[in-house]
Amino acid sequence: VEMWVMDNGGFCDDNYQSGSSDDELVDISEVTVDFSEDVPPLDRDYSAGKTPNNSPKLMDLLDDTVPGIGTYEDFNTIDWVREKSKDRDRHREIANKSKQSTVALLFSISDAFSGWLLMLLIGLMSGALAGGIDIAAHWMTDLKEGVCLNGFWFNHEHCCWASNETTFQERDKCPQWKSWAELMVGVSEGPGLYVVNYFMYVCWALLFAFLAVILVRAFAPYACGSGIPEIKTILSGFIIRGYLGKWTLIIKTITLVLAVSSGLSLGKEGPLVHVACCCANILCHFFTKYRRNEAKKREVLSAASAVGVSVAFGAPIGGVLFSLEEVSYYFPLKTLWRSFFAALVAAFTLRSINPFGNSRLVLFYVEFHTPWHLLELIPFVLLGIFGGLWGAFFIRANIAWCRLRKNTSLGHYPVLEVVVVTLLTALLAFPIEYTKMSSSELISELFNDCGLLDSSKLCDYSGNSGGTSGSVNATAANGLGARLAGPGLYTAMWQLALALVLKMVFTVVTFGMKVPSGLFIPSMAVGAIAGRLLGVCMEQLAIRHHERDIFRGWCSPGADCITPGLYAMVGAAACLGGVTRMTVSLVVIMFELTGGLEYIVPLMAAAMTSKWVADALGRESIYEAHIRLNGYPFLEAKEEFRHKTLATDVMRPRRGDPPVSVLTESGMTVEEVERLIADTTYSGFPVVISQQSPRLVGFVLRRDLVISLENARRHQEGVVSMSPILFTECDPPMSPSAPPAVKLRSILDLSPFTVTVHTAMEIVVDIFRKLGLRQCLVIQNGRLLGIITKKDILKHMAQMANRDPDSILFN
Repeated sequence: VEMWVMDNGGFCDDNYQSGSSDDELVDISEVTVDFSEDVPPLDRDYSAGKTPNNSPKLMDLLDDTVPGIGTYEDFNTIDWVREKSKDRDRHREIANKSKQSTVALLFSISDAFSGWLLMLLIGLMSGALAGGIDIAAHWMTDLKEGVCLNGFWFNHEHCCWASNETTFQERDKCPQWKSWAELMVGVSEGPGLYVVNYFMYVCWALLFAFLAVILVRAFAPYACGSGIPEIKTILSGFIIRGYLGKWTLIIKTITLVLAVSSGLSLGKEGPLVHVACCCANILCHFFTKYRRNEAKKREVLSAASAVGVSVAFGAPIGGVLFSLEEVSYYFPLKTLWRSFFAALVAAFTLRSINPFGNSRLVLFYVEFHTPWHLLELIPFVLLGIFGGLWGAFFIRANIAWCRLRKNTSLGHYPVLEVVVVTLLTALLAFPIEYTKMSSSELISELFNDCGLLDSSKLCDYSGNSGGTSGSVNATAANGLGARLAGPGLYTAMWQLALALVLKMVFTVVTFGMKVPSGLFIPSMAVGAIAGRLLGVCMEQLAIRHHERDIFRGWCSPGADCITPGLYAMVGAAACLGGVTRMTVSLVVIMFELTGGLEYIVPLMAAAMTSKWVADALGRESIYEAHIRLNGYPFLEAKEEFRHKTLATDVMRPRRGDPPVSVLTESGMTVEEVERLIADTTYSGFPVVISQQSPRLVGFVLRRDLVISLENARRHQEGVVSMSPILFTECDPPMSPSAPPAVKLRSILDLSPFTVTVHTAMEIVVDIFRKLGLRQCLVIQNGRLLGIITKKDILKHMAQMANRDPDSILFN
């Protein structure tokens, strides 16, 4: 159904009540949206509609506030201009009243403080949930391999902390921790141990993934995916009821733990932004000024996005910059301060919970601080190029896979898809050490430099020279011995190369399935593997050819060697930047995440190179690509409109179409207006002087019109089908025997945005982006000629880009 997407109605009072809450559960793909339930019941007695002499009078909605007027239907766009105007009016009213009494002054102070209180609550709630998710996911991930005899609620690391029998070489082995093979068949070595553990690993993975997809499908369809594309759309002004509701929050929190624990190639960082926004939306219901104003609510959701990244990475400053750079549509200075405060509270809450047991906010903290060499910028740039290529490839491959899922029968079996992908992932991941461990543990190991106590294969270095330069005794600054690769390192290299291919393939098919799935950690894992491989190659090259001029001084005795962990950090940043196209926020998140403040320049070089390469191959980030795939009405501010079209080329009605449906300011009856509403699906109607003189007077919303007419029929005496509808300021002369008129001037927007037929579409698109408009009327010499809606602009832009204009699904 094609609808006018319009909502710029005149507004006189903001004391309305929303007809439906964001807690309603709606499944876009399977449910037909019924807007009739969105109109609230009007069972209160507002006005008897009589004068003192009991003669009927005109029903004026200025005298009485009708519930539902000024609210929005599902899958519609808010009117930013009207919402901001309402907030200014409310502020003026509070300021005026505060001068009259002490009570009003106290109310004014509490109103000003309520925003900071809301930020405090969002930070506390999001931090607590994130800490719980981290602890639960770590425990359930280890549950696939075994159980702790001292208490099943201990994960592997915590179980062995108290053991006195743990050695440095085998620190992961202690008598208190038993693998499933040891518990079930009493086997502690041999092929039986491997087979039973393999079988239990796959079974637990399938169980976790099956529970996750069943819970999402049964209770909260909106809990699947990352959530960031939808949150970007919501922050731009779109309404998706239920997407940030309580059921979505509960199910997403539970299934996120299950999905991460299943071993699928996904992360929890993106979904944590969704979780934080759900917390913010629910808490907004307790604060009147946010509950009743959609624009103010979106300022809170912008701050909640910063909170989500803050608790996901332990990066409060990076979270604020992420919200500003990546997701927010409207980000005033006040929101910046509040985002910073909320991210601070959330990070403090997470630190108090201490989910990682290392007294730090992050899992990837690096201990090395060795300086990097200027010529190393060349391999850092190469990693940036790899990250850009990976980002462009991933976006195209993932969108192609999601489109295949959407347009074929594959999309009809989401449970089967999740189970099959989980089965393949578990079967292929278990034999390889670096895919068997969780992505977070893998990144942590790849980021770290080798120390004296490291028993990892990545740290298997030998002093035996097999190089062409003879015996080399390259001593690093930390006093380690020779850094020539040993057999364990060679084994780790080919295992990492295999893990890189598997991670790439599984990340492409996993992102977009009907389970909560983040993209940050899998992208970072791909980059960290590639970076570590390149770092080890550079290290060995420098050691074996240290006498060459280019490597002289790099790894000579007493000098600092190349640090492979730094290359893993740079590679992770490059790949994440290639997929998301983040720059400033990415670099800040990375140095907050790792504590590697000395490495800002390599991170910046890789992030910018990655963005340039990825943008050369495709302008869209993964989130914008998914927004376009789902047909959300999102006007991307980064996309330039370069075509020389005019407003007359885009407006409706087009040539050959019936004339635009309008209301006249007088002369129409209740029956005629109700028939027009029944015969059309438009969301609003222009009001003109008359059919013969179509001079524009204003614009009225369909929703406001329906509610007002229903209210008039119920509560105004004498209103019948032949009662006239008036949008005029002055009452026209009426016959004493005529039925009473219904005066609706109060719901009329007297200052709708207008352009002329010769206005360039480049300017029209800019107006829509910067003012957040839903519709714009097209006039010539004051005469109404047509209308341009946000959907019309999106269709026109798609047509100009040789895309299907009907891909814009929602109004």
